Amino acid sequence: METICVQKREDAMKAKQLRRLGFIPANVFGKSLPDPISIQLKENDARKLIRQKREGSKLTLDVDGTRLLVQIKEKAIDSIKGEIQHISFQTLTADEKVNSVIHILLANDDKVSGQLEKMLMEIPYASLPGDMIDTLTIDMDGITTGTDLTVKDIPELMSDKLELKIDPEEIVLRVSERRNYAESSEAE
Repeated sequence: METICVQKREDAMKAKQLRRLGFIPANVFGKSLPDPISIQLKENDARKLIRQKREGSKLTLDVDGTRLLVQIKEKAIDSIKGEIQHISFQTLTADEKVNSVIHILLANDDKVSGQLEKMLMEIPYASLPGDMIDTLTIDMDGITTGTDLTVKDIPELMSDKLELKIDPEEIVLRVSERRNYAESSEAE
């Protein structure tokens, strides 16, 4: 598991000043902490983290020598400038369930012969930190037209270690027949 080095943040320093100095403001919160901790991380580390991890991803923070097991709870990004504004981390305790999301990734989706409709690419759930799943990859090679893939069709999601926060009948993706624009206008 990846460890990111961060420092406690001075309360007097404003977020705008931090960003000008090449740091991203962040905070760590959770039941295991008496109070939330204001931290800062290097902008390069924050960019790498956002590129490689998602909300719900598990990692370790080294806060001035103290290691904390956390998940990325929220990230704020300026959509116009593409700049990271803030990141929130939630501490994890080994014996306490935590809410998170599993991100669905698709492999070989270019081999699908029909029209691929992605309907549910994030699956909300709760589990103990040791059972957390960051991403699941579904191999689309061999998936035929007319397929509806539901949550219950994915074996990893049916583990008794996961408490799903959605109906197992929900459709994750659907492969339907491709329709040409010319064919549909002729039918009308």
